[in-house]
Amino acid sequence: MNQAVQKNTLYVGGLAEEVNESILHAAFIPFGDIKDVKTPLDQATQKHRSFGFVTFLEREDASAAMDNMDGAELYGRVLTVNYALPEKIKGGEQGWAAKPIWADADTWFERQQQEEEMKRLQEENQAAMEVAEELHRKKMAEDRDGEKEEETETKDDPMARAEAEVLKQES
Repeated sequence: MNQAVQKNTLYVGGLAEEVNESILHAAFIPFGDIKDVKTPLDQATQKHRSFGFVTFLEREDASAAMDNMDGAELYGRVLTVNYALPEKIKGGEQGWAAKPIWADADTWFERQQQEEEMKRLQEENQAAMEVAEELHRKKMAEDRDGEKEEETETKDDPMARAEAEVLKQES
């Protein structure tokens, strides 16, 4: 499972119950400017789940913080600090996706529009083919009718009959 690592966001595990986002921010600020600090809450207890995320503005700052804070002690507990993996969201073709399902909404709409356009063009093409076939049938019928008229003219005119017989004999 080869997931992209977020090089400026750190996972901080092993947090004591007393640690909150401001304490976590204060512990990591010496290493560089911090963009965000999150400590996900347990829905049942409304307390953090013993881990948090610290996002630095610069990757180098995150690297320095990880090197210095992994194994360090905060409020009597040893911290585990690693690069954070992207949040897993249920769904997607493999069962889990690294992005929400609505992230592909624009491309889905584009594909739908392209499919509708393709269907419309196929229907237009089919209609044009049917019109062309009908015109061809009419043209063939007119040609056959013209040949019949010529044959009737030949049958009624003895001179034309004689010419037709001579032409048949020569060919």
